[in-house]
Amino acid sequence: MIFKVNTSEVIKRRYNRISSIYEVMDKMVKDKWRHDLLSQVSGEVLEVGIGTGANLPYYPKDIRSLTGVDFSSGMLKLAKEKVLRGNFPYPIELFEADIQNLPFPDNTFDSIVSTCVFCSVPDPIRGLKELRRVCKPTGQIYMLEHMRSENKIIGLTMDILNPLTVRLWGANINRETLRNIETSDIRIDSSIFLMGSIFRQLTLSPNKNTRQNMD
Repeated sequence: MIFKVNTSEVIKRRYNRISSIYEVMDKMVKDKWRHDLLSQVSGEVLEVGIGTGANLPYYPKDIRSLTGVDFSSGMLKLAKEKVLRGNFPYPIELFEADIQNLPFPDNTFDSIVSTCVFCSVPDPIRGLKELRRVCKPTGQIYMLEHMRSENKIIGLTMDILNPLTVRLWGANINRETLRNIETSDIRIDSSIFLMGSIFRQLTLSPNKNTRQNMD
């Protein structure tokens, strides 16, 4: 008899388990990187994989609203505590939801934010297509993502270590994220190296075209 494993549920349990220590692990994302990314957002904003709410202090005060989703109830609990303690000048709503099946109509958001999320989405292309769907045609998608190194030796090392990182906390360290974005018919407007080719700041548009401004 073959038992089908629900990958999303397995990863969700892992993130619930590490939610209390996740912010310590998340220190790999520098404050400057968050500030530089989030200073660009405007209008109605969606953050997918909001986690414990590490990005909350960096949003511009003049956005109209912030909606945050995460599939980990443990993570969301900590994010909701930050919202209650904060004094945010715009409305914030947090939901438990799966990036692969977002509970929003098409063309809803002006800006979509994702930081270190697509390493753990079971079907990243499906998740990216959902971002494209709920983003307004004139909107933008802003990402901080780590991915497989373009250095052959480092990339191979990441391939070898990947089963261990997935088993420990559900994160893939060797995702071909740029390829996944292009496969999802999303245009890459800019790709800025932050830590070699492993960590990048990406600005995307929900319509595919020729890549430009690649650093």
